[in-house]
Amino acid sequence: MIPLVTAQAVAFWVLGPLSVIAGVGMVVNRKPVHSALCLAGLMVCLAGLYASLDAPFLFVAQIIVYTGAVMMLFVFTMMVIGIDTVDEMIETIKGQRVAAIIGVVGLLALLVLAVGHGIVSSPAGLEQATGADGNVRSLAYLIFSDYVFPFEATAALLITAALAAMVLAHGEPLFKKEQQKERINRRTKEFGEKGTQPGPLPNPGVYARHNSVDYPSLLPDGSISDDSIIPTLAERGIVVVDKNRLLTPTKSANKAIVDVRDDQKGIVPGDDELAAEPTDENGLKEVNR
Repeated sequence: MIPLVTAQAVAFWVLGPLSVIAGVGMVVNRKPVHSALCLAGLMVCLAGLYASLDAPFLFVAQIIVYTGAVMMLFVFTMMVIGIDTVDEMIETIKGQRVAAIIGVVGLLALLVLAVGHGIVSSPAGLEQATGADGNVRSLAYLIFSDYVFPFEATAALLITAALAAMVLAHGEPLFKKEQQKERINRRTKEFGEKGTQPGPLPNPGVYARHNSVDYPSLLPDGSISDDSIIPTLAERGIVVVDKNRLLTPTKSANKAIVDVRDDQKGIVPGDDELAAEPTDENGLKEVNR
């Protein structure tokens, strides 16, 4: 009988060595970012092994929980402490190295026992381990019955870690927050010394027919306010400045005022006096207020 190579065996011989390489790279690399990337690759390889063993719950949990959430927590922590931070060789906690050596020896002993048990004993298979209910139902039964308290403790630990990360990331403000009274005093002082406009800048679309950031605002005399034009859009040259269309409402209002004034003075349109009236650069008649 010719032995056939199954897809599960191919996945094991491909993802297994990649997992070992990623694990060694996580330990050997000196930069935290490289170690985090190797750890992410290791978790993805483990997820692939779970999928090949017909364990969909562990496959999804490995991708979403560990690769997504836990790895993002590691990266967030590295962003907080700084990537270029130099590690101090001074031992701040007494007995830290001894505890680390004991932990490494215990982990190696656990790995040797687990691998040796898998080699010596005959594998039972996933169906025998999970029973007729399947992988997801069997895990749910174990988590919410026999291991409900460790599950809740782990959840509380993760929540505490997330809150601690947010507290550590919240730095002290460099400058005192400016209150409304202080802001008014500062703007008034700048207006007296530099002539800076004390009020807020005009919003795009003011006195215009379109409320958009690419339309400049018009001043009451019909001219375009340069303060309302976004510098980025102005540099790109994509600011829509249709001056004639923007000035149409102002021209109509100006014409109505002139017509009322002419009716009051008895001036007939077309007279030389009306034609000689001065206009500004926008073509609007100067109206005496």
